[in-house]
Amino acid sequence: MLADRRGGVRTVDMFMNGERAPLQRAICRPFYLLISVCVVVLIVTTGCADKSQGAAAGRPPAPVVVADVEQRDIPLEITGIGNVEAYQTVQVRSQVNGQIQRIFFKEGDDVHQGQKLFELDKRPFEAELERAVAQTRHDEATAENSRIQQERYNGLEQAGIVSKEQAGQLNAQAKADSSAVEADKAAAQAARVQLQYTDIYAPIDARAGALMINLGNLVKANDTPYLVQLNQITPIYVTFFVPESNLARVRERFAGGLKVLAYPKGQTDNPAQGRLTFIDNGVDTTTGMFKLKATFDNKDRKLWPGQFVDVALQLANQKNAIVVPTRAIQTGQQGEYVYVVTADSTAEMRPVKTQGTYKNMTVIAGGVNAGEKVIVNGQLRVAPKAKVVVQNTENSTDSRSANQPSGEGGGL
Repeated sequence: MLADRRGGVRTVDMFMNGERAPLQRAICRPFYLLISVCVVVLIVTTGCADKSQGAAAGRPPAPVVVADVEQRDIPLEITGIGNVEAYQTVQVRSQVNGQIQRIFFKEGDDVHQGQKLFELDKRPFEAELERAVAQTRHDEATAENSRIQQERYNGLEQAGIVSKEQAGQLNAQAKADSSAVEADKAAAQAARVQLQYTDIYAPIDARAGALMINLGNLVKANDTPYLVQLNQITPIYVTFFVPESNLARVRERFAGGLKVLAYPKGQTDNPAQGRLTFIDNGVDTTTGMFKLKATFDNKDRKLWPGQFVDVALQLANQKNAIVVPTRAIQTGQQGEYVYVVTADSTAEMRPVKTQGTYKNMTVIAGGVNAGEKVIVNGQLRVAPKAKVVVQNTENSTDSRSANQPSGEGGGL
């Protein structure tokens, strides 16, 4: 250690200052970094806590629409999708070969049983009939001559003038000529039948479809395509399928004549009314459904073959049933439930058991009581035990609206 001219230790201080600065920076940098991280964490934690506290305390009430739980007499239904089928369908074909000469109806006309529809060229068949008749007359003359010869030779044979063999030959010839006459008559009758087939008549009362073969075309017997298709639409059938779980109930009440309602697509009221007339003799093993068929008078022709309709099969009437709008029914992991709005405007989730449907209402076996209010719109914004604000109260019987039959279900 050297002292300067002032007797100080400046050289030592300079040495110490020159070596200490890097050392101090190396020690202080991690310390400063640690303090910075702690500050950031504290700020983030404070912000998250503020948000959590705000969410817990400031969730706004969900706006909802409610409806009353009612008690009333309800006809329980099984609903589904049905397909309209013609009562009878006939594909009109020609039974003989020929050319179409006349058509006696227009496409889409109503035709009646026995009405003439088509006429084929008759000339070839008339000529064949005349030939068969002429041949019959020729053979009748021959047979008459053979009969006379037979009688003469029988007398000569008895008198011993001709041999028994000659008389026997004439007897055989007379029988053969007589048989030829019978064959000719049969051929003439067949020709008459063929001639009758040139006039084609409607076998049923029905509505005519599109012409498949037009005037002037040559047709063949039982050829494809057919000439026209006839559909009987009064009365008419509606077929639909029901889950096998309802089979026993349907069979039990089938003898009493179950009522069936059919709503054409897009219609919510004034349904066509019919009766259940057929239960299929087996359950489809692939779908677990069985086929039903209802018959409708269809005087107003509201139903049309090939049309899809919403079907409601009415099983019975349940007295004093608890009902809620079908839109109130929700489905979760634990089954079906509804949201009930309590007196303090809180949504309470109630599990329910449904028993059937009628129009826009569902019958409830338990879980709610008459007079309570259930949420029918806005459920997606509702949480259990959360506050709600009621914007409107609907009547359960307002309309069928969006509550078309939504599939096979219901039952007692």
